[in-house]
Amino acid sequence: MEKQEFKTSPRVGNPNKIRTITLEEHYTTPSFLDGPGHQLKTQAQAAQMHPQQTGGYILPIDQLKDIGDGRIKEMDKAGIDVQVLSLTSPGVEQLDASTAVDLALDANDYLADAVQKHPTRLAGFATLPTAAPDTAADELERIVKEYDFKGGVINGHIGGRYLDDEFFWPILERAEALKVPLYLHPTPPPKPVIKASYAGNYSPQVTAQFAAAGWGWHIETATHILRIILSGVFDQYPNLQMIIGHMGEALPFMLPRLDRALPKEMTKLERSVGAYLQENIHYTFSGFNWTQTFLDLLLQVGADRIMFSADYPYGSMAQAKTFLDQLPVSTADKKRIAHGNAEHLLRL
Repeated sequence: MEKQEFKTSPRVGNPNKIRTITLEEHYTTPSFLDGPGHQLKTQAQAAQMHPQQTGGYILPIDQLKDIGDGRIKEMDKAGIDVQVLSLTSPGVEQLDASTAVDLALDANDYLADAVQKHPTRLAGFATLPTAAPDTAADELERIVKEYDFKGGVINGHIGGRYLDDEFFWPILERAEALKVPLYLHPTPPPKPVIKASYAGNYSPQVTAQFAAAGWGWHIETATHILRIILSGVFDQYPNLQMIIGHMGEALPFMLPRLDRALPKEMTKLERSVGAYLQENIHYTFSGFNWTQTFLDLLLQVGADRIMFSADYPYGSMAQAKTFLDQLPVSTADKKRIAHGNAEHLLRL
C-alpha cells in the first residue's frame, strides 16, 4: 500500500482531536441468539448466577444487541467516531449451508438497517455463508453494492475446512474483484484438535479458555493465514487484502523465522512468506493494548498496515483509546493507525 499523508478530520468542539475508526467491533441479532449464538445467552445467564466461576465477567449480551443510540452514546463517551461492525463469533461458519445462508442474509439486512440510520458512525462487514461459496460471493457483492458494506468477515475454519481449499476460492476471487478486504476472525480449533492439544491435567473450564482466548484461537488464526499463503492464494489473487486482529495473532513475532524455514525454493511461491504478511495482510489491535506487542508488529510490518480497534463490547473502547493516545509513534503514524489506513483500505 502506498504511503499517504493523512490529515486529521475536523471535529466539533476539539478540532485537534484525531479521528478514530475501530474495525473489530461486534453485534448480534435476535435470530442469531436463538440459533448458533444461543450458547452466548446460556453462558451469560450462568455467569450471572455463578460470577465466582468467571471472575465476575459476564458476556455483554445487551451491548451486542444494541446497534442504535445506546451504542452511539458509548462511542461518544470513549471518543470513537466510527465502528465497523461484524456479527459476533461463532458466526455462521459451523452451520450447514442452508441455515448459514438464511442467517447471513438476515444478519446483513439487520446491520444494513442500523448503518442506514447512523451512516456517519457505523459501517459493516458482511456475514458470509462460507459453506456455500458461490452464494457467499454473491451475497458479498449484493451487500457491498447495495449497502456500501466495507468487506466481509469469516470466523475461522468452516467445519474443519480452511480457505486454502479451492472450494472456497470463489469468495476470495469476488472480494478481490470488488476491492474489499476479508476479516479473518478467530474461532476455536476443530474439536479433535482441542482434544489432542488443549485438554490436559486441568479443569474443562481451563481447557475451554486455553483453546480459545487464552491461546488456541490466536494460533488457529495464524495457522489459517499461513495455509492461505502457502496454498498460493495471493499468487492467484495478488490484490486480495485480508485483515486479522490481536496485533497479528503471534505472526509478527514469527515472521523472520517463517522466511528462514519456508524459503521460496521450497514453497514455490512468487514471494517470501514475510512479503505476503507485509503486503496482503492488515492488522488491528482488538484488545491487545500492550506496547511491547505493538512495537514488534510495527517493526515487522510498518505503520501503514496497522489499524485501530477495541473488540467492543468484549473489550473496552475507553481503554483502547487511551492506549492509542499513548502509542510511542509520530503524530503522522498515529493518524494512519487511528483512521487513515482504514479510510484508505475501506474507502470510508
